[in-house]
Amino acid sequence: RNGKEAGLARALRRLTDAECPKAGKFTTGQESEVIWSGPGQWLIVTPHPDVVATLALELADLAAVTDQSDARAILRLSGAHARDVLAKGCLIDLHPRAFQPGAVALTSISHIGVQSWQVDDTPSYDVAVPRSMIGSFWSWFEASAAEFGYSVE
Repeated sequence: RNGKEAGLARALRRLTDAECPKAGKFTTGQESEVIWSGPGQWLIVTPHPDVVATLALELADLAAVTDQSDARAILRLSGAHARDVLAKGCLIDLHPRAFQPGAVALTSISHIGVQSWQVDDTPSYDVAVPRSMIGSFWSWFEASAAEFGYSVE
């Protein structure tokens, strides 16, 4: 909500143990990630399904909370060639000078709107894909990763 940014940042820190990230960044708490998703918008990723209800209740005066659990699939691409695979379909510069751990981008991969963030220097990337597009994304991924080989865990 307008004018409530400082209160929201304090509440998110208390509820997720993560700082409210700046544009193009994400932060990590003990069991949650807070990922920038656009001006005044953040995606919270956590293994606890009850967090949405808690956030909706605790943040009612500070923000609107919407459960996105069924809307997106998050895939982690990791390994020596993860950057090479993503670069085949991604519209952003993934070179380590431009995109480093902690960086977030709203972009498209193979014409599919995604949210992607670099988790570590391995490099590992998390890619949030609309569930309705996961089949198309997977087809692209298989073709793009084929030359490097890949395993699914």
